[in-house]
Amino acid sequence: MKTYLVTGGAGFIGSNFILYLYQTYGSEIEVINLDLLTYAGNLHYLKKIEGYPTYHFIEGDICDTKLVENIMKTYDVDYIVHFAAESHVDRSIKEIDVFAQTNIMGTINLLNCAKKSWELDSGFKTGKKFLYISTDEVYGELGAKGYFTEESPIAPRNPYSVSKASGDMMTKAFFETYGFPSVRTRCSNNFGPHQYYEKLIPLFIKNSIQNKKLPVYGDGSAVRDWIYVYDHCCAIDLVLQNGKPGNVYNIGSHNEKATLEIAKTIIEILKNEFNIKIPEDSITFVEDRKGHDRRYAIDFSKISMELGWKPSKTFDEGLKETIKWYVNNMDTVKDYS
Repeated sequence: MKTYLVTGGAGFIGSNFILYLYQTYGSEIEVINLDLLTYAGNLHYLKKIEGYPTYHFIEGDICDTKLVENIMKTYDVDYIVHFAAESHVDRSIKEIDVFAQTNIMGTINLLNCAKKSWELDSGFKTGKKFLYISTDEVYGELGAKGYFTEESPIAPRNPYSVSKASGDMMTKAFFETYGFPSVRTRCSNNFGPHQYYEKLIPLFIKNSIQNKKLPVYGDGSAVRDWIYVYDHCCAIDLVLQNGKPGNVYNIGSHNEKATLEIAKTIIEILKNEFNIKIPEDSITFVEDRKGHDRRYAIDFSKISMELGWKPSKTFDEGLKETIKWYVNNMDTVKDYS
């Protein structure tokens, strides 16, 4: 039986990953979910597994050294999958200290506690792995053509991406300095069930249903590569099983979409497939985000060639499933807007 410590497991990607694990491995695994339950965490997403004898939820902070050390002593943790992070760029512009504390100091604390628990007189215990979930935003802004590869320089441009890049590089430093069994993934924009309303796609879905405006930054031309969250979870699983320590793997889908195109597509799907009436002038253009990166896109050929991974869903397939989930579950998503 493999034991997973999942940080941020009540959040968007973390909760989907835990459900993926039980769907894939059932009683063959044990999961400890460590989550502080901030505004974006929601245990409702994990209702179906909360009674499982191999699932344990612990409410707490990844910056709490005594707590993390106690978890590592109590459970024979094989894998640490580190999702926990402040992740919204707009919030990072206003709350830099919060992002630095969680994304940088929290990561350092987890690395230190794992090193202390796994370290032997010569090397580390076998079968252990620390996976840092990073982001394509650490690469900074990309031009109109080309893709980021794992060899592209790190050049983050906003407080959020800088904090993630710091944790990313610290994880690398632990491997280079101590031989610590760590690996990193850098994924493109995720979408799917359980995502909090501050993020673009769930915000546009909610506002459309509630007859509110869909706020589009600038002229709506900013481009992102979008991946359905289930495909990301599959990739993470493969990296845990077969990813080489010290390596970084890009995870993407080549689903490049501009913000304005996404807004129009969501409106069209809600109108045509869910019979929801949406005013013609529902899209409104607002002042652009400070330091807004115009385009991200990544080359994920490394994980495809080395680990045999590829995305299973097109953007339109994933978006329809996402919209259906929000239409049926709006009352389960905490909303502080």
